[in-house]
Amino acid sequence: MSTTHHTERVDSSTESTFVDGVEEDLDGAPSFTAHGGDWAQIAEEAARLGEERIVVNMGPQHPSTHGVLRLVIELDGETVREARVGIGYLHTGIEKNMEFRTWTQGVTFCTRMDYVAPFFQEVAYCLGVEKLLGIEAPERATLVRVLLMELQRAASHLVAIGTGGNELGATTIMTEAFTGREEILRIFELVSGLRMNHAYIRPGGLAQDIPPGTTAAVREMMPRFFQYVGHLHKLIDANPIMKGRAVGVGYLPLATAMSLGTTGPILRSAGLPFDLRKHDPYCGYETYDFTVPTSTNADAFDRIQLRFDEIDQSMRIVEQVCDRIDAQDKAGGSHPVMVDDPAIRWPAQLALGPDGQGTSAAHIREIMGHSMESLIHHFKLVTEGFRVPPGQVFVDIEHAKGNLGVHLVSDGATRPYRAHFREPSFTNLQSLAAMCEGGQIADVVVAVASIDPVLGGVDR
Repeated sequence: MSTTHHTERVDSSTESTFVDGVEEDLDGAPSFTAHGGDWAQIAEEAARLGEERIVVNMGPQHPSTHGVLRLVIELDGETVREARVGIGYLHTGIEKNMEFRTWTQGVTFCTRMDYVAPFFQEVAYCLGVEKLLGIEAPERATLVRVLLMELQRAASHLVAIGTGGNELGATTIMTEAFTGREEILRIFELVSGLRMNHAYIRPGGLAQDIPPGTTAAVREMMPRFFQYVGHLHKLIDANPIMKGRAVGVGYLPLATAMSLGTTGPILRSAGLPFDLRKHDPYCGYETYDFTVPTSTNADAFDRIQLRFDEIDQSMRIVEQVCDRIDAQDKAGGSHPVMVDDPAIRWPAQLALGPDGQGTSAAHIREIMGHSMESLIHHFKLVTEGFRVPPGQVFVDIEHAKGNLGVHLVSDGATRPYRAHFREPSFTNLQSLAAMCEGGQIADVVVAVASIDPVLGGVDR
């Protein structure tokens, strides 16, 4: 005979758990009966119905929850009866902080939301600011934006595949995926000087043009990149263990996916070819030749294969962008990467110097030795920022994880009145309960990995 346990581990900083009493079983070992926290009601209901339920916390420090995600799971043996998502453990107040910075400084905040795919937030935000200003970035800047976003999509998908494999115990999948991603991060470092949190996309264009030889570096990198992708295919596609863990797991049919607002690979794995690059093109995506992969099994294994297909399509676009940039360079002439408006254009044109990237020497000579007016303009634009006409806009783009939207409100000042993001990881996490309930507890890990949430975006 043993005493039924209704216990849970609760973070003492946010909730309280109360111990009603201590009993002894036949072996003389103490047995605790506890209730409290956000699951006290469930424990009371279980006791009333005479059921044995176990409520456990997975996270927020569990390595398989893709960051500080807390899952509160009610179990009946190994079967998940109910799953709830607890978020907020990585809350940074990025959106609120952006209201206290200039429009240009806002890029440095939103790039840190989904830190695995920062270029998407930068582009979406800058497209919103440009829409408020009634301007368009130069053609060269748009080409570079597309180049970086598609490289970022491939890198983000490799993180999804690699971390998912590692959480199932297949460490080799992670090392191959991350090594392949490293090839793309080197390109990002070449272009922006940073591997993440770049703040390279600016309202009106780019911080600076890509350095000479960038397209050659991309072309030279691609065979190595696809070698790692090929290794991943060999490790995953016919792997009986991977298929046994992922096929039929995390099933989310199309009707449920649409009703929950999921987008990206989750929605496309259910058969709907919805992609904003095709359905509402931006940055000239309508001029590129690519397809939108779909599948119909709507399970975790399908989402892995779908991300492989999307990587192939992204690299198709990358090749086309490189061809266009090379054609521009071959034609000669000037190819600006920032709007020619002194009221908006960042005064300092950055350059690589002996001590790294910084303000160009020509600009320093101008403001420090030749023109007091230029110095005043530089000072005011950098410290105060430019004014944006009153109004509000909503712009959305196809992020690696789904539909990323940005809602910006301006009251005519030098900083946003309101900045809010429709972040795909946040919305897609709503589908976790539908994927998990009725399945096994081991399948929860697979379902979370197939969603591929990044908590920086969820808890922005």
